[in-house]
Amino acid sequence: MADFSVIYEKAGDGSWSVRAVDPPVFSVGDSREEAAESIREAIVLYLEGGDVPASVSEVGTVTV
Repeated sequence: MADFSVIYEKAGDGSWSVRAVDPPVFSVGDSREEAAESIREAIVLYLEGGDVPASVSEVGTVTV
């Protein structure tokens, strides 16, 4: 098992979009839980494709 950083965004209609930082995978769901399950499945499918490049992204914060 491995952990992947994902970003969740709630839409005005209450649905959720989610994208992984690495690998470059995107998904949606009617709820945050549904979006989380959907991104898990998308990441698994991506990884099963083979030749996964090493992660080049970093997640951080900035203060303004």
